[in-house]
Amino acid sequence: MPALPDLQRNIRQTLISGDSTGLEPVLAGAREPRRRLAIHQRHHQSSLITALLDRFPATVWLAGSPFVTDAAREFVRARPPSRPCLAEYGEEFPGFLATRPGGAEVSYLRQFAELEWHLSRLALAIELPALTLHDLSMIDAAMMSDAKVALQPGVHYLHADWAIDELISLFLSDEAPDRFMLTPGTFWLELRGARGELRINRLRHSEFVFRALLSAGASLTDAAVAALEVERTFDPGLALLALVDDKLLVVVDSERVDGAA
Repeated sequence: MPALPDLQRNIRQTLISGDSTGLEPVLAGAREPRRRLAIHQRHHQSSLITALLDRFPATVWLAGSPFVTDAAREFVRARPPSRPCLAEYGEEFPGFLATRPGGAEVSYLRQFAELEWHLSRLALAIELPALTLHDLSMIDAAMMSDAKVALQPGVHYLHADWAIDELISLFLSDEAPDRFMLTPGTFWLELRGARGELRINRLRHSEFVFRALLSAGASLTDAAVAALEVERTFDPGLALLALVDDKLLVVVDSERVDGAA
């Protein structure tokens, strides 16, 4: 009998590849153990494919169920889950989908699927109490320039080359216009979600840079400098107040600034 870690690894490899060579020594008992193992393998793959299709309904709506299902079948074989939580599975699927035959012909497919992935993830977020103007007034102004902030957990910033926000809004609203022309361009999107509610906002480039960098952990100074390089008329003070107005700011340097949490 192999050691437990080896047995677990062999079972996982068999479920993924269908090759039961590593399990041959322990396939015993009852009747036709290999056929019973094959049932488990089919169930494993079917469950993962269903999880992907359930996670990307808008992409199925856009690209068609046969195309996405075939891609999902190949994806679960090539990139099985590396973490136990199925809710986290599929982050790499948009990129994989775009590499499939025919996927490259739809130039916005990857970005659309990425948008859907993030919206699905953000819809589960819990909104935290946001800082107010009074909270900011309690912080020493001399410390603000180097301060780091935290934004709401249910926010993500996405650059798009197509008006994919309009396209996914059609899916979410269950509308079917007689004709829809997807617009190419440069779009700076702020995605927000909390407790099942979703919102997509278009930002100016400088505002996008400022907020995206803050979301990634940059200091207020570094984020402001980067935004000013994009747009010289960018006002960091007004941009910070806009974060407060939008109830996005939840922490200002909580470990170093008294009263900020």
